[in-house]
Amino acid sequence: MQPWLTVIGIGEDGLAGLGTPARRALREASLVVGGARHLAMLPARFDARCVRWPQPFSLEPVLARRGEPVCVLASGDPMHFGVGASLARALPPDEYRVLPAPSSFSLAAARLGWPLADAVMLSLLGRPFDSLRAHLRDGARLLVLTPDGAAPAALASWLTVNGYGDSGMTVFGHLGGPLESRVDHARAAAWGARSAPALNLVALTCREGSSALAMRSQSLPEAEAEAEAEAEAEAALPLTPGLPDDAFRHDGQLTKHDMRALVLGRLGPRPGELLWDVGAGSGAIGIEWVRAGGGCRAIAIESSPQRQAFIRHNRDALGATNLTLIEGAAPAALVGLVAPDAIFVGGGLTDDGVLEHCWQALRPGGRLVANAVTLQTEARLLDWHGRHGGALLRIALAEARPLGSFETWRPALPITLWHACKPA
Repeated sequence: MQPWLTVIGIGEDGLAGLGTPARRALREASLVVGGARHLAMLPARFDARCVRWPQPFSLEPVLARRGEPVCVLASGDPMHFGVGASLARALPPDEYRVLPAPSSFSLAAARLGWPLADAVMLSLLGRPFDSLRAHLRDGARLLVLTPDGAAPAALASWLTVNGYGDSGMTVFGHLGGPLESRVDHARAAAWGARSAPALNLVALTCREGSSALAMRSQSLPEAEAEAEAEAEAEAALPLTPGLPDDAFRHDGQLTKHDMRALVLGRLGPRPGELLWDVGAGSGAIGIEWVRAGGGCRAIAIESSPQRQAFIRHNRDALGATNLTLIEGAAPAALVGLVAPDAIFVGGGLTDDGVLEHCWQALRPGGRLVANAVTLQTEARLLDWHGRHGGALLRIALAEARPLGSFETWRPALPITLWHACKPA
């Protein structure tokens, strides 16, 4: 079947930069859909066929004309943080074709002499600065799309507060067009309040600056200095599972770091998969699942308002922006959620219907892990093991602690872990 939809990547050079297939598709289209900036690049003869994306954004103008010759205009490579990815999720691949232009990332890497495979490509369009946290490390190269001309200055300030004020910073404007600009600065901390073109990309060479942090902290109130030091420590955390317990804000109801590493090993996050963290507490399991990378997503379900606040703080502080918080108690709060690839039940095991609903909702081949500390919750897991199989693990950890002038082992409460895969 001939594709009815053509998604055209257009650069800052406008119509002049399009190839013959893109020009032909535009001539033959009964409808051209795009943003105001892209549609303004077309000659006046296209006006009658042009429709701007609605606000809030929706694919409806395109999908409503399904089967007709339709063109969509997008920036650069439409499949890279672009509308092409949204359309690909809504349509089978034989109904559309994509004609990309060089992306802003490719152009920036070419100007800088950076191998694109060595850089991390990120977007702050509709995302908080905290989404960068998981990528901050000394020597990392980040290419970051920003939403407006004020964002580079705000990003420089955020980097400085979080201990990366020594990072090299280059801001490109209107890449690939006649108005292309470039401003280099050795340190983000010295960027100041200067504005940038509305259409810009920031290239960062990350550098930690602990000495600068210490100097700033001397002139700050104690609480603010402590918060800055905490933020820098969080930014430098590893991506491996089992983060230190003090990386999370919590009330003691936390899956401790050694146990967390074991649980995540059993859950086995894979690229693009979705986790339900039921009875999430501080959100530690879901957050570490998301930090595994590869587009992993998590839904944290928690009924306590105080712990919901912990989850929001920990999610933002650790850059786990792919975690969604559901406020409510299982199993009622689980109704209507997207079916997960894995589930961790850390709380509510003895509540009627929680395990039943989780097992029913789990995708075939998905993994379910549940922990028990009390005799009652352990009995529940023994029953489920008898009915559904899987593996039982008894975990007893002990940590060396002072005893007078000596040290001795202080055991933690033993934990029973049940792990099962749902038959495919």
